[in-house]
Amino acid sequence: MLKQNLSPVQRLSGISVFLLAHNEEENIERVVAGFKAELPKLTDDYEIIVVNDGSSDHTGQIAERIAATDNHVRVVHHPFNRGYGAAVISGINAASKGFVLLSDGDGQFDPADSALLAAKVGDYDVVVGCRVRRADPMIRRLNGKAWSILMRLLFGLRITDVDCGFKLFRRETLANLELEAKGAMITTELMAKLAGRGVRITEVGVRHLPRLAGKQSGNSVGVIVRAFKELFILYWNLRATRPSGAKSG
Repeated sequence: MLKQNLSPVQRLSGISVFLLAHNEEENIERVVAGFKAELPKLTDDYEIIVVNDGSSDHTGQIAERIAATDNHVRVVHHPFNRGYGAAVISGINAASKGFVLLSDGDGQFDPADSALLAAKVGDYDVVVGCRVRRADPMIRRLNGKAWSILMRLLFGLRITDVDCGFKLFRRETLANLELEAKGAMITTELMAKLAGRGVRITEVGVRHLPRLAGKQSGNSVGVIVRAFKELFILYWNLRATRPSGAKSG
């Protein structure tokens, strides 16, 4: 049973939101605007970082245009598509505030739900979103559930929706964290290594919205093959060094 938000939202000292974007020209402006409307409710000190992962459309140009008129917005560009994991690593490295929020840039998460995660950071170091009603095709939902079960079995991660692209971290928990996965395996590597540090982790149910534009790429054959390759590498690397499971609330 997921713990839902019942506590008042505390104001944060500062927050960096990084948005992962690959070919999201039809979504990115709307997503940035949504966070610009919600973040002042949580803090006086915020930044929005668009990680443009080698988009072949106008995502990078749109993000740069927004940043040119708003000093709360910055853009990190990959010269070519390096993969989801590489984009996450770039976002973490670019973040400068006391709290760091990872969000996909496709508009399927509601920026207002940032408050649900922020309400838990008084008691936890990492707050992981869990998509209550996942607005994806059935096969994608089934694959996601099976993947989370596999991650629980292999790494002891007591997280219902390990690949949910909506997570809030205390920035100090990410310090000196060596991440290697360049593909979808990054979320499992991130959570497994944080759990190995003994950080306090909990889950909160969040909304998952239908994709209004653009195409999903997470179920492509190349992405899946890369994820399993990185899975086995991570498993063997952590096997001897991480005997216990995640401390999730």
